[in-house]
Formats: sequence, C-alpha cells, structure tokens
Amino acid sequence: MIGYIREIKAATLAMLIVVGLCVHARHAEAAEPETLVVAGGCFWCVESDFERVSGVIEAESGFTGGTVENPTYKQVTRGGTGHYEAVRITFDPATVSRETLLALFLRSVDPTDAEGQFCDRGDSYRTAIFVSDAEEEQLAEVVISAAAADLGQDIVTPILSLESFYLADAGHQDYYKSSDIVLTRFGPRTKATAYKLYREACGRDARVRALWGVDAPFAGHF
Repeated sequence: MIGYIREIKAATLAMLIVVGLCVHARHAEAAEPETLVVAGGCFWCVESDFERVSGVIEAESGFTGGTVENPTYKQVTRGGTGHYEAVRITFDPATVSRETLLALFLRSVDPTDAEGQFCDRGDSYRTAIFVSDAEEEQLAEVVISAAAADLGQDIVTPILSLESFYLADAGHQDYYKSSDIVLTRFGPRTKATAYKLYREACGRDARVRALWGVDAPFAGHF
C-alpha cells in the first residue's frame, strides 16, 4: 500500500512538471528570462540543487526579507536583521516553468519546519517563497496546496512579498563547486569537499528522503 501511494505521488509530481513544460513551450520563441526567489535553509544547498535543473540559467545566493540594507553573512546568521538566506533563480520559462520550480523547491526542503532547516536553526534559515505580484502569489498558493495534499501534512512555508534582494559576497557564490581551500574541523579542504561534508553531516538529504520519499528531486545527488 505504501509503495502504491508513493507511485501516485511520484506520478502527480511528474504530471505537474509535464503540464508546466507544455504550457510554457508555446512561448518558446519570445520568452524572456524570469526570476524566482526562495529561502530553503543553507543557500549553498539551494543553489547547488537548482543549478542542476534544465532551464535554470543561474542561481545566486543572497539575503532578503529583512530591514538591514546590504547585510553581511555574519550579520544575517547572527540574527536581528530579519533577513533569510535566499537564492535568486534565473530561468528560461520556455524550458522550465515557475510552477515546476516551486514544486521542486517544496520537495527539496522540510516545509513543515518553522524554526529553521535541518541542523541550521534560527530565523535566517527558515523557508519562504517570495513573490512580486498577485499572480505569482496565487500560483504559489496553488503549488503549496498541491504539495500539502501529496505530503498529507500542513506546510508552514510562507509566501512573502519580495522587496530588495542582496547578493552574498563572492565567497558564498558557487560554494559547492569551488576549489578554494578553507579550514574545516577535518583540516584544510576545498570548498566543494567542505560543502559535501557539511551537507551530509547536517542531515539535509536524509530528512528530505524521509519526508518526501521518491518525490525528493535532489536528495543524494550533490
């Protein structure tokens, strides 16, 4: 019975992806790049996940949702700025739809956790979807409702108005594939290696697999 339910959930996600692609394929000739901003805990992980999605042009780590202008990483993680660690995803809507990206996002995090993500706790590590207008808000509501139905649990990820997005410093961009050396508790390592060690130790993929099962799109592929 569990296997049957998982098959249904996987089929539902696949159908959503296919429908999104078909709808947007009609605009292939004239489509301009669009952006989507989401917060899913550690922005290195969200960036890594979405840069492997076909149709995503770029994913950039940064901060949004708070009141401090041009915050630093230390300011945000220390707390008090109101900012989330977030990622701005630039994508080709003729190749991948906003609906699909939102569905993938919700299934790549723990949207039932209001206090942070995985081993990272605190306001800056909470999940959120940021929107620029009423149409984007309505779409996000639809995708969240579908994900909650698939999961069988309430989703606490809020939909928030997108204001300013501040890029994190260059040292936090493409962290997951950088060959720069950093000092870790295991000794000097490349950022790419340090990222893999962090992601596994933080339990991100284990939790996402436990929560979403076969619907988890990125778990185990970092």
